[in-house]
Amino acid sequence: MVIDCGTFRLRPLTPADAGSMAHYANNYHVWRNVRDYFPHPYKPADAEGFILFSEGVQPPTNFCIEADGACVGVIGFIPQEDVYSKTADFGYWLGEPFWGRGIMTVAARRMVNYIFTHFDIVRIHAGVFEWNGASMRVLEKAGFRKECVFEQSIYKDGQLISEHRYSILKRDWK
Repeated sequence: MVIDCGTFRLRPLTPADAGSMAHYANNYHVWRNVRDYFPHPYKPADAEGFILFSEGVQPPTNFCIEADGACVGVIGFIPQEDVYSKTADFGYWLGEPFWGRGIMTVAARRMVNYIFTHFDIVRIHAGVFEWNGASMRVLEKAGFRKECVFEQSIYKDGQLISEHRYSILKRDWK
């Protein structure tokens, strides 16, 4: 499955993506805005492991963001379980040289459409660290709304910060 986004595309990750993925992921400014299971420094072996994990999930839940012929980021979701089985936890990262180009807003819109079209999901949520205003704007432009702020719920990079929680419901998706 390939999702054409005009100047870039979303597609399943492949082993050939490991080098460029590690190159763009190995960035303090990227790491500072993601959960701690995303390692720093980010090595080719980390990319290889994530790609191997992603290849085993069908239909795909993680996609390469391919721009300029390289994997410059990843966007995906984790279907939730138990009583949350109709919900997906949404996340993404993009290499810093590609920030500010509108790539992530388009990617988020296309992924939301993919999720609601191909999965029995009715709610998608995403958490954003308080210092990441750009990611909050991405979600808002993609149709998400802010639900709440979990005060002092995140400990990242030696700081206690708040998480801003956004969501979109299938019934509200246009």
